[in-house]
Amino acid sequence: MHLPISLDSLLHHRTIESERVEYKAGWNPEAVLHSICAFANDFHNLGGGYVVVGVEELNGQPVLPPAGLPPEQIDSIQKALLNLGNAAIQPTYHPLTATYDVQGKLILVLWVPGGETRPYKARTRLGEKQADWAFYLRKHTSTVRAKGADERELLSLAATVPFDDRYQQGASLTDLSPHLMREFLQEIGSELVAEASALDIESLGRRMNVVGGPAEMAFPKNVGLLFFNDYPEQFFPATQIDVVYFPDGPGGDRFEEKEFRGPLGRITRDAVDYIARHYLKETVVKHPDRPQAERFWNYPLAAIEEAVVNAVYHRSYEIREPIEVRITQEELLVLSFPGPDRSIRIEDLQAGRAVSRRYRNRRIGEFLKELDLTEGRSTGIPKILRVMQANGSPTPVFESDEERSSFLIRLPLHEGFAEDAVQQVTEQVTEQVTEQVMRLLAALQAAPLGSKGLLSTLKLSHRPTFIQNYLQPALEAGLVEMTQPDSPRSPTQKYRLTDKGKAVQQATRKNKA
Repeated sequence: MHLPISLDSLLHHRTIESERVEYKAGWNPEAVLHSICAFANDFHNLGGGYVVVGVEELNGQPVLPPAGLPPEQIDSIQKALLNLGNAAIQPTYHPLTATYDVQGKLILVLWVPGGETRPYKARTRLGEKQADWAFYLRKHTSTVRAKGADERELLSLAATVPFDDRYQQGASLTDLSPHLMREFLQEIGSELVAEASALDIESLGRRMNVVGGPAEMAFPKNVGLLFFNDYPEQFFPATQIDVVYFPDGPGGDRFEEKEFRGPLGRITRDAVDYIARHYLKETVVKHPDRPQAERFWNYPLAAIEEAVVNAVYHRSYEIREPIEVRITQEELLVLSFPGPDRSIRIEDLQAGRAVSRRYRNRRIGEFLKELDLTEGRSTGIPKILRVMQANGSPTPVFESDEERSSFLIRLPLHEGFAEDAVQQVTEQVTEQVTEQVMRLLAALQAAPLGSKGLLSTLKLSHRPTFIQNYLQPALEAGLVEMTQPDSPRSPTQKYRLTDKGKAVQQATRKNKA
């Protein structure tokens, strides 16, 4: 039997953090029991963990080649695990097990997903009939007994099963795609892929922990439908990523829109690849005072990938709002719902110091990590800050409201592209501006003027013609604005050039020159 993970990644912590793995040089039933209890309680919603028996640990790292276990001991260990799960832990809990040959030695791996009926408690001592029972949890890379505030918080989790780990009773096992499941196992390099084709959907689903419930009434879990169904939006409306490009800005009449629907892993990659192909540009600037040329992107790809994956990982799939990526001439925005937990201060996010204690979608994060789409452990925001700085881009901005109803990541355009973008927009606007509007802009160049002043400067006497052909088109194009926008009919109302109007004027003068 094999597990739906890559053994190499597990032993070298490539996709599984060290705090989610515990190594045991030999079989110690009491220590293993407490570790199983701790991982099953999944105090930080990280997705449980793994106990590797037969591998010694040194400073948190496995010692290879492993010490290994005698082949004849494996069967007795598995029988002991069955007994421990029935009699030494409450509620009953049984991890999934698999044996592997590593460098000629046999090891036993216990996969302990976060339990569905937590909190769990285990006997403090085996072999003592009067032994106490206690709750255990993981603190960094150690298994410890829960006490005080930690124990009270653990008890409060009893009625809280994360959304992605719940059963979807409106679906059946036929809604899971064996093809997508085998494709996933192949991509991550799991040894389970060799057995997958011979397993029925329920057996494969239970091995991957995307199916739960009793044998007579098995259901797919939400995470299974999100990753292994071709149309997850039929169960979770608005499970999609929308990429929208506004060439003339959000207020313009033109926009390009592309929707990505399907399994989460696929649409995450497809959306990022689409943005990279269509909207990312690199430029090279040569400097006369040094031989090295300067290279930079309008937006660094790594920052966009982290922002999109962050939205996929942390959004709520119970809220019927898609993830939206908006691209303008000034910035790239990633919007998702809801925002971060209230315990996280936006100021800390902006500084890259925020650390989440508990994750909304522990299983989604687990699959994204296996696909190398995220590292987890609150590293996404610091990475965005780091790669934007390395690219020479302005500092990104993270926004949420007081109710934390949404989360917005703003990636500003690199300043090296900003002037070109402004020039491009200005040229487009200039081509559409009439001669009358250009005369109005020239009249306002020195100072703001009211209607009477403009009529006099433009040498016009017919007010309706002035409003229809001069003033109204300039206001609608955003070239002119009111000095008192809240009182449009004020007798002291005046009009002035906007930054956009000034840019159009400057572009016109350059063209004439």
